[in-house]
Amino acid sequence: MVAPPDNDVIWARSLQHSHNGSPALGGVSMGVRDGEILAVTGPRGSGKTTLLHCLSGQLVPQEGEVWFNSVPVHTMGPRMRERLRRDRFGWIAPDPQLVPELNAWENVALPLLLRGASHREARRTGLEWLERLDIGTCAKQRPHTLLQGERQRIAVARALAASPTVIFADEPTATLHRTDRAHVLRTLAAAARSHRITMVLATHDAEVAALADRTVPLLDGRRVATAALPAVSDAEGRAACSLSV
Repeated sequence: MVAPPDNDVIWARSLQHSHNGSPALGGVSMGVRDGEILAVTGPRGSGKTTLLHCLSGQLVPQEGEVWFNSVPVHTMGPRMRERLRRDRFGWIAPDPQLVPELNAWENVALPLLLRGASHREARRTGLEWLERLDIGTCAKQRPHTLLQGERQRIAVARALAASPTVIFADEPTATLHRTDRAHVLRTLAAAARSHRITMVLATHDAEVAALADRTVPLLDGRRVATAALPAVSDAEGRAACSLSV
C-alpha cells in the first residue's frame, strides 16, 4: 500500500465495485483536501453514490484503497468503520431518513447523544442548528407532521450538529424547491467554510456543483475530463416544489 498525500483528508486509489455483476466503479482514484468542498458530478447511474459509500466506509470496495487521515478505511472491520462514521463523518441522503419516533430536535441531537454528549448539550446544539436552518418552530414535531423540505433540513442539521470532519452529501437538495434548495446550500457552504468541514457532494445538478471548490466528473463509473450537467429548469423546480407541499 502507498500512503496518501499529507494534505488529503480522504484519498482513494483504483476503486472498483460492482452491483450484482454490473460495474459501478471502474478504477476511480481521487483525493479530497482538508477543508475542501468537492463535487462528484455526472448523470444518474454514473457511480456517484457508490463512490460516496466507499469513501465513507459504508461499502468496502471490491478492489482499491480508501484512506482517511492516512488511516486505511478499506482494511477496517465493520465495528471500526461504524465508529468512524459515527465520530468523524456526517451523511446527508436524498431521503431524510429520520427516526419517526423522535421529534425534530431529538433527530438532530441523536448523533451527539450516541457519542456520549449530555442531554442538555445535545438539545441545545440541536435547537441551534434548527434555528440556523429556519425550522426552529418545528423542534417538537415528529417527521410525519412535516413537509418534505422541512424534513430534509432536519437531516442537514443532524449532519452539521455533530461537527464532523467530513460531510458526505448525496444529492442533498434533490427533493427541494428552489427557495429551500438555495437556503440549504448556503447553510451547508457557510458551515463548511466557518468550521473547516471537508464536504463531498454527489450531484447531477449544475447549480449544486457550482458550490464546490473543485469537481470530479464521473461517467459510467470512471473519471472523465468533463460530464455535462443539466441546469434545473423551471418545470423541474415546480415539480420539486410539488414534492414539498
